[in-house]
Amino acid sequence: MDYNDIPVFIRVVETSSFTKAAAALGVQKSSVSRSVVRLETELGVRLLQRTTRNLGLTDAGQTFYERVRGALNGFDEAATTVRELGSEPRGTIRVTSMPGGAAFGLAEAITSFTRQYPSILIDVEVSARIVDLVSEGFDLALRAGRLADSSLIAKKVGTTDLVLLAAPSYLKRNGRPRTVRELEKHECVIFRGRSGHASWEVRTPDGEDIVDVRGTVNANEADFVLSAAIAGAGVAALPPQLAREAIARGELEVVLQGNHLKGADLHVVLPSSTFVPARVMLLRDHLVRELSALNEAVHRRCTEDGHNIRPANDRTPAAGTTAQPKRRRQRLANHR
Repeated sequence: MDYNDIPVFIRVVETSSFTKAAAALGVQKSSVSRSVVRLETELGVRLLQRTTRNLGLTDAGQTFYERVRGALNGFDEAATTVRELGSEPRGTIRVTSMPGGAAFGLAEAITSFTRQYPSILIDVEVSARIVDLVSEGFDLALRAGRLADSSLIAKKVGTTDLVLLAAPSYLKRNGRPRTVRELEKHECVIFRGRSGHASWEVRTPDGEDIVDVRGTVNANEADFVLSAAIAGAGVAALPPQLAREAIARGELEVVLQGNHLKGADLHVVLPSSTFVPARVMLLRDHLVRELSALNEAVHRRCTEDGHNIRPANDRTPAAGTTAQPKRRRQRLANHR
């Protein structure tokens, strides 16, 4: 069998025309016809049904096409992989991210990757909808929550567990909650609340506690909740990754340290495929490494070790109490 006839046959099938196949291959139409006839003779079966107007596959032709197309793809993919391994990685990688992906370190990680591989172009599309990676031609995705498509290959890089935050201005006016139950007495900024109310399942060191909270500011977008909390609208439950800059600037403080609301897992996802370009695997591994380290560090600082929270000798009054006059507090301190 002359294996050079197989790519000719594939091109005829994909163009549905001997003439178009010949033009694409840069040969005479008669040469294309001879290649197909030679292949059919060698196999002993008719591969194509030919009429004056139509060109179609026989059952044997369909089976043969599917098998050889897959084999040829395998050769092409192997050649691409070898070329990429033997030279500087280059090309375009299409990435889709949920809104807020930059807050979880995606922009930082991609920037550091492009410094390492300057010949690779990263094209990022942010979308709130669930993007079909295969049909829309994306190589990677950053997603939070349950993955509905079991065919995806996912690597967990963090969690979006929510910490409780409030602005200093709010705490000055209303006091600091000292227990989870005291949240019910506070104004809260609620993400996707119902008529100003929500039930927060708070994970405490002693287990889980469900509190019913209320708030006059409700929103269906986390960035709006963040901005409202900074403005002093109330206590908010937000991913520490999203609020880390506001915490660092002193615009928000963690309250009820060691307590948090369960969030969703964060994944770097790529479509299931027997072939993944080397440049995509390089980016996938880089994102997993960088995002895992960043999100672990941010979450630990905001939920465990007290980073950027008020010191232990904080005298902000608890909810429902009255602050002692500043002069009185100073005298007590001197007495001690």
